[in-house]
Amino acid sequence: MKALLLTAPSKLELVDFPDPSPAQDEVLLRVRACGICGSDIHGWDGSTGRRRPPLIMGHEAAGEIVAVGPEVAKWKAGERVTFDSTISCGQCGYCRSGHINLCDNRRVLGVAPAEYRQHGAFAEYVVLPTRILYRLPEGLTFAHAAMVEPVSIAIHAVQRVKVAPTDTAVVVGSGMIGLFVVQALRWAGAKRIIAVDLEPKRLALARELGATDTLQSDVCDVPAEVARLTGGQGADLAFEVVGVSPTLQLALACLRRGGSAVLVGNLAPKTDFPLQAVVTRELTLYGTCSSAGEYPLCLDLIARGVIRVELMISQIAPLAEGAEWFSRLSAKDGSKYMKVILQP
Repeated sequence: MKALLLTAPSKLELVDFPDPSPAQDEVLLRVRACGICGSDIHGWDGSTGRRRPPLIMGHEAAGEIVAVGPEVAKWKAGERVTFDSTISCGQCGYCRSGHINLCDNRRVLGVAPAEYRQHGAFAEYVVLPTRILYRLPEGLTFAHAAMVEPVSIAIHAVQRVKVAPTDTAVVVGSGMIGLFVVQALRWAGAKRIIAVDLEPKRLALARELGATDTLQSDVCDVPAEVARLTGGQGADLAFEVVGVSPTLQLALACLRRGGSAVLVGNLAPKTDFPLQAVVTRELTLYGTCSSAGEYPLCLDLIARGVIRVELMISQIAPLAEGAEWFSRLSAKDGSKYMKVILQP
């Protein structure tokens, strides 16, 4: 099969790679669409250390089953599916309690940290265990289905807290995940959704997708504006979707006393933490990691247009152009693109 192989930091090659074959409880998937994730970019250049060459990256994908293992009974060739990016073991305490994102033995498609190497979906075929498969709704395209993983991150993050109809929520960061969080908050019923970003175009898109207010953080005092919009109180909820010290501090500064922050972004491994502000204002912090079984809900929301993914897709390109697109996305102006989807 043809595969886009990471052969060295910042070097991708389209190569002939051995065809995978399904084990007893696995299926062989013909990949029809696979998105380039921001984590793939940071893995491609070697900065995270979680994508050690040689590796086939890619974990946001959809396709059709072409073969099944001998013990597979509930899936058959020809079915259109997507899959969880996390391969959970299904046996540990976390898996048995439904927290598959916290699995003791989790492996992520297209990732190769020191502990393991798991080839992903920037290839014509990939093998997957049946426990992470999800059927596609009728009429949902492969490209749109490949967006379910980032959508699930947003839905999982919003469901980490109870959203009340009277709540004001601030979303710091209007990149792709932030824009999905805006839509998820609208679906969850938040009264006021305030999107914060540096880019006017992204803020305009946030308003189109459900934000009631937008604030450009380099031209206004965001916490003061949030206070003004909330009668001097501050926001009930804040979602930090970047993961660096300034945005973390900004998100916490927007909260009312007793408010809650959901920490979604994780760009920096460590941040400056405003301990006294959290303690004296009795703020509650929620970490959120990946998703935990929300794929069926997310696929339904996408299929019904409740969560719009089409506006996030900047380009659909053949797999052969993958190396070129990684270079473009890593350039200084790469942020002008949202999601690029490769088709093997």
